[in-house]
Amino acid sequence: MANPAETKSTAPAENNVYSVWALPPDDVALRLKKLMQGLRDEFSGPEFEPHITVVGAISLTPEDALNKFKSASRGLKAFDAKVDRVAAYDARVDRVATGTFFYQCVFLLINPTPQVVETRAHCCGHFGFNRSSPYMPHMSILYADLTEEEKKKAQEKANSLDESIGSLSFR
Repeated sequence: MANPAETKSTAPAENNVYSVWALPPDDVALRLKKLMQGLRDEFSGPEFEPHITVVGAISLTPEDALNKFKSASRGLKAFDAKVDRVAAYDARVDRVATGTFFYQCVFLLINPTPQVVETRAHCCGHFGFNRSSPYMPHMSILYADLTEEEKKKAQEKANSLDESIGSLSFR
């Protein structure tokens, strides 16, 4: 009988679910977190980091996820090899909007500029991520299951908590 300490596992690495996010700069993140907290105070919902989803949920091994991310990053024009990350792109909020499911209850609709859309297409290609629905760049500010009336109130609340949020721009 083999010594268990000497046998190598041939089991494949377990898959996890990953997403690629574009994160706002710290000053914008703080502003958004304050807005998000104000919405949660009235409408409930979990706390999460403000982000724009570039690639949605995809099941990969940790090693494969890291390799695909590095490969995608290096292929972007905005890649900064000195810090091993992708440099910022311009994002502009069009308006506060509401959606039809929990993760898009209330969100900031991001203007789909060529740079935003091309970054997503590039990353999706590297991750092998295909989605039949068109890309709608957005930054959720409230995850919740609300009625249409409650969503409308939350949308109004977001605009009153931060009156210029519907025209926010950041890099």
